[in-house]
Amino acid sequence: MDFKGSDTITGPRTEDHLPHTAQAAVKIVVVGGFGVGKTTMVGSVSEIRPLTTEETMTQAGVGVDDDYGSRSKTATTVAMDFGRISITDQLVLYLFGTPGQERFWFLWSGLFEGALGAVVLVDTRRLEVSFEVMDRLEERGVPFIVAVNTFPDGPRYPLDDLRSALDLGPDIPIVECDARRRASSRDVLMTLMRFLHSLATTGALT
Repeated sequence: MDFKGSDTITGPRTEDHLPHTAQAAVKIVVVGGFGVGKTTMVGSVSEIRPLTTEETMTQAGVGVDDDYGSRSKTATTVAMDFGRISITDQLVLYLFGTPGQERFWFLWSGLFEGALGAVVLVDTRRLEVSFEVMDRLEERGVPFIVAVNTFPDGPRYPLDDLRSALDLGPDIPIVECDARRRASSRDVLMTLMRFLHSLATTGALT
């Protein structure tokens, strides 16, 4: 078989190579309910072409999957999203986005393994789906921050009110973000890294 002139990719793109200056890598998970913007956040902030496992939603999911009112969403993550971002020349974050549909939550345990911290992405239209997400992180002992994704049609509340509604302790950071914007998503990750650093400094991070 003649492959001359083929567009077949035989290896990673040059821009996907790990920087030669990298000295440390940290695994971070982006979690949340269905349709809160996890795939969008990983894709917007990743410096490499993100790996996604989105599949088209079909009639087979009716009665099994809950779209939580996201009628316009036509695809869902069935395994994970993966991306990478360099925080500094020496520090690289590997990002793993979890599937949102409850029937795929059995995959979360594997994705949580080895994670230093997590971003819980929240949609103010469906705060209730966040409670079990945070419970699972607490059970696994994974430190997390909360990022409120500001959807155009979503109600806006003061962060103190959201902290109370989500029953968050005063030490857990909560920030607003726009998951579509790279700078905003990067700020969320920087907030998480500062939080993890503070935990390590006080001996709370083991």
